[in-house]
Amino acid sequence: MWLYLLIFLIAVLIYLAARDENEKKWVPLAIYLGGLGLFVACADMLGGYDRYIYGEVFDQISLVTRAGGDVTQTTGYRLYRTEWLFLAFNQLMSFVTVNRYIFIFTLTLIIYTLLFFNIKQYCDDYPFAVILFLGLWFFFTFTYLRQVTAATIGWLAIRYAIERKPIPFFAIVLLAFGFHNSAIVLAPLYFVPQRKFSPALIVVGLALCLVIGMSNIMGGIFGAADAFTDAARIEQNINTFEEGEFRFAYFIEAVFFISLILWQYDLFDEENPSQITLMNMAIIFCVLLLLFVRSENGGRMAWHYIIGIIATITFIAKNTEFTVIRSGIIIMCLLLFLRIFNAWQITNTLYPYKTFFTNGHRTPDYIYEHYEYDPQYDRDKFYK
Repeated sequence: MWLYLLIFLIAVLIYLAARDENEKKWVPLAIYLGGLGLFVACADMLGGYDRYIYGEVFDQISLVTRAGGDVTQTTGYRLYRTEWLFLAFNQLMSFVTVNRYIFIFTLTLIIYTLLFFNIKQYCDDYPFAVILFLGLWFFFTFTYLRQVTAATIGWLAIRYAIERKPIPFFAIVLLAFGFHNSAIVLAPLYFVPQRKFSPALIVVGLALCLVIGMSNIMGGIFGAADAFTDAARIEQNINTFEEGEFRFAYFIEAVFFISLILWQYDLFDEENPSQITLMNMAIIFCVLLLLFVRSENGGRMAWHYIIGIIATITFIAKNTEFTVIRSGIIIMCLLLFLRIFNAWQITNTLYPYKTFFTNGHRTPDYIYEHYEYDPQYDRDKFYK
């Protein structure tokens, strides 16, 4: 745990060292996110079983491609037939390598590169935005590679929603959709009015979303959509014990963020379309959390709007006169950071940390024991 706490502590120290500077400096942001990206990219299948799914899909596609066979007959094309960009990326990488570790390493660095550009473009205070990222999303970049990539691609479209340029906006959303179909939830952003809604309307709307979420209607819809792919059915089977339960963490996050936004609502300038669009994205993030408050997997739909929360809460922290707000947000991020770490450590998912530069595996490693499909990787990480 101490290694991960050190990562969080470094981010806080960078923020404290830079909080009196008005100039946004992208070099420290690039260095920190670059180091973080390497930390995640070099991990030896840490984070959960999804890495094994994507590793096996890539191994099959790369071997068939190199052999001149029909890749449409591989498992990847059966599981992800509608996610054409993900399949195209697999085939492109197959001309570079047939090793799953190089594939995952490359994809992870692409994720963190896109993350850098999005934080740089949409956030007012880079160090504080990184703290929010660590609390809200960092651990998911270890394992949910397709959906995280789709989200970071989709965020590139936000500027075109702000500028009211539909062609580049929907073109980028289409690319994100091609990596993970859940990115379609970003499409309605273009039609959200660039104005501040009344606080009363927001509260009533969120209460209605909570009622709908408690009925688990949205979770059922999401589950039906998942049934189209075998990978999703595997995931549902693993998380069956949590389906239908009230997701208290979703509720608390939504209440905390919307309360903070409405408390500091006067800070937002309705004449600033960028500011308002990102704030409305933050509200939509809360909407999605409440709609999926009884769905274990459906809450990931909100990830496509999480940059709105990061940018908006960063803006509040930078412009509020209340020091307690900044301190409270950092403490909340630390608690979220620890909550996810502890939840995942039930199966030793993250610690002890190990890179793929050494052979073998950690003991015990329950994910390895259940999902390793090629024992030769254990004997030699670079045997192919």
